[in-house]
Amino acid sequence: MFNNILVICIGNICRSPSAEYMLRQKLAEVKPNITIHSAGLGALVDKGIDDTAAALLSEHDIDPSGHRARQVDRDMLTQADLILTMESRHIRGINKIAPQVGGKTFLLGKWSENQEVPDPYRKSREAFEHVYKLLDQFTDDWLKYL
Repeated sequence: MFNNILVICIGNICRSPSAEYMLRQKLAEVKPNITIHSAGLGALVDKGIDDTAAALLSEHDIDPSGHRARQVDRDMLTQADLILTMESRHIRGINKIAPQVGGKTFLLGKWSENQEVPDPYRKSREAFEHVYKLLDQFTDDWLKYL
C-alpha cells in the first residue's frame, strides 16, 4: 500500500509539482488520505510553480498556487512508500543520497516502456504541453497500482 508518494525532478517547479497535483486530483476521491508531495534534487527552494506549468494545470481545473519548491533530503526519501522520478539520472541522484530506497524508486514513465519526461524549463509553451501530456498519461498508468 502506498500512502506516501514522493515525486522528484531537478528544480521542483515544473515536472514534479505538475505530476504531484495531477496525482492528487486523480486520487482525491478514491484515496483521500494518501500523501502526495514533490521535491527536487537541485530545488529552487521556495519558488512557486513555473507560470507556464501553472497555466496548463489551471486550464485542467487543477490549482497549484500553493506549491513551493523543496530540496529533497534523506528523510523524505526514506519516509516515502513510492518515489517517482522524471529521468534515470534522478534515480542515480537519489541513490547517492539514500541507497536503501532503490527498491521503491521508479521512473514515472515505468509503465510506458520506462519513458523519461524531458525538462521543459525555459522552453516554449509547446514543450510544456508535450510534458503535460506525458505526465497525464504516466500518472494515469500508475493509478491501477496505487
